[in-house]
Amino acid sequence: MKFDVELVGKIGSMALIDKQSNMLNYTLIARLSNELRPGYIWVTSGATEIGRLDYIKRNGKELEGTSEDIKTDYSAQGQSILMANYRQFVDAKYSLRQVLVEHQHFNDEQKREHLKAMLLRCKEQNAIPIINYNDAISTEESRRFEIQSLKSQQSHVVECVDNDETASQIACLVKAQTLLILTSADGIYRDSNNPDTLIEEISGSTIYEVLDNITECENYCNGASRAGANGAKAKLEYIKDAVQIGSKVIIASAKYSIKDILLGKVKATRIGVK
Repeated sequence: MKFDVELVGKIGSMALIDKQSNMLNYTLIARLSNELRPGYIWVTSGATEIGRLDYIKRNGKELEGTSEDIKTDYSAQGQSILMANYRQFVDAKYSLRQVLVEHQHFNDEQKREHLKAMLLRCKEQNAIPIINYNDAISTEESRRFEIQSLKSQQSHVVECVDNDETASQIACLVKAQTLLILTSADGIYRDSNNPDTLIEEISGSTIYEVLDNITECENYCNGASRAGANGAKAKLEYIKDAVQIGSKVIIASAKYSIKDILLGKVKATRIGVK
């Protein structure tokens, strides 16, 4: 199978936060940013939480208002911080491009093709796209209404409820050789309280067998790392689309370098046809 992009990577919100200092993990983002290069597409979470921490730092308190307004305001504040840090640490010889997407960009064929063409041009133009869901202007109520309307018209609807789904859909859109999901854990566990139960491989002789084995592993997954997150079970469900187009999927800890993960030098959950 011919792949158009080498890697689509995604990092989760909690992996970007230094829990001890309760702030952006600058060492981690510097290390990861330094590994990004043309041919990679990077999906980043973290804008809302980073915006929240930055607001508290500057004002000494949390924002007040509706949860929808607060999420909008925090994410808008956090986006600028995220992009400034990626730009600071990505190799200066590469261009950096912010891409804010919504579910409509995947459910409308014309918008899908426009997004795909832009992402594929990046490698030719020595640029790295940094993608995030556009929380700053996408309200939950309007998104639900639009999704419901789409479901009445077509069988397959992309909701982009979080960036794991967004990353998987990007991998499908550009036919990525590898989809890398970085988290605060080493991968998928049979028992989330026991690190010795890491599932290092979910495989099969055919794509259909791999998909069945992914579904079986979903039974081990409960809970999420934070409020609003969908947890390991959702990750496994979202990556099925990428597996179906032949992408190799790796779920790994952000404490490891991209290079070591791709070379198989560290523990992770690796998913795909044998």
